[in-house]
Formats: sequence, structure tokens, C-alpha cells
Amino acid sequence: MLNFLGIGFILGLSAGFAPGPLLTLVISETLQHDIKAGVKVALAPIITDLPIIIFTLFILVKLSGFHKVLGVISCAGGFFVLYLGFQSIRTKGVELNLQGMRPNSLTKGIIVNALNPHPYLFWFSVGAPTVTKAMNQGIFAPLAFIGSFYALLVGSKIVIALVVGKSRSFLTGNVYIYTMRFLGMALCALAVILFCDGFRLLGFI
Repeated sequence: MLNFLGIGFILGLSAGFAPGPLLTLVISETLQHDIKAGVKVALAPIITDLPIIIFTLFILVKLSGFHKVLGVISCAGGFFVLYLGFQSIRTKGVELNLQGMRPNSLTKGIIVNALNPHPYLFWFSVGAPTVTKAMNQGIFAPLAFIGSFYALLVGSKIVIALVVGKSRSFLTGNVYIYTMRFLGMALCALAVILFCDGFRLLGFI
């Protein structure tokens, strides 16, 4: 269970700090309104991702007997996580252009996250396969993975809202940049694990 707790921790923290549409919306809401508005947007994934999780788990349960298909999905997840890792390592900070942006809300945060392709790619290629694998160890392992992932995903965005509310320069400072680089290396290590799982399912190792 601790293994899946750690995987959820790294993936959630990396996704929470990574630049993207939802993070930009969290920051813009915080700067234009207040920290509370930014926190509301940070909560959007809890609402939007539930249907995605249910759908992808349903698909993978149907494919549970097709090891080669699952192997391909695991390798695809490895490439996706590796891509996210390189993006994190190359991060140079977050630049914002708030001109002309209209007031935002939790509703707009939900729409932005629902239209973002990353949650769909993540849950189909990484999240759902990890949950199905965790189910072999009982109910607590998948709950540990999902719980730690969303606690860190939402929690890190809330932390950013709190910090940005006090200092905008944090987003271009060394602390943020080196944190992203460290998380990027951790994601690359996770990608290797996904590749190994995929090759094992495909019968290469």
C-alpha cells in the first residue's frame, strides 16, 4: 500500500505544480480577486475527474484478460509520464498575461479542467492501470493511490494560491523551478517502472 501511496504522492504533486490551464486559472483568480477564489478553482479536479475515473476503470476491467493490450497501455503511460517529466525539468517558471481575462469561478474551473486533455490521457494510460494493479492488494491500496494523488494535486494548487496571494515572484523564483526539476526526475523514474510493467505484460521480460 505504501508503494501506491508514494506513486500517488509524486504524481499528484507533479500535476499540481505543473504549468497548465487550471494552474493559470488558479493564479489569475487569486491575483484578480482573492486567495479564496483561487482555492475554489483548485477544487475543480475533484468534481470533473470522477466520471473519467469510472469510465477508464470500466474499460480496463473489460480488458483485464488481454495482457498485451494492457502492456501497450502501460508503455503509452510510460511515454506520457516521461513527457511530463521532461516538461517539468525544462520548466523556467510561469508567465501570466491577465489582460482581458474575465472574472472566473469554480464553474469556469470545472469547464477548463473538463476540456483539458491531460486528465483523460493520465487516467487512461497511468491512473486507471495503477488502480487496477492496486486492487490486487485489496481495497486500501487503490484508495491510498487515489487519495494521495488528489490530496497532493488539489493541495499543491491551494498552496500556490496562498503563496501567489502574497508574492507573485514565487512562480519565477528558484524554489519553484528547482522543485519542478526534482519532480521531473521523479516522474522519469516512474516512467521506467511503467515501461518495465508494459514489457512484462508484453512478454519481453
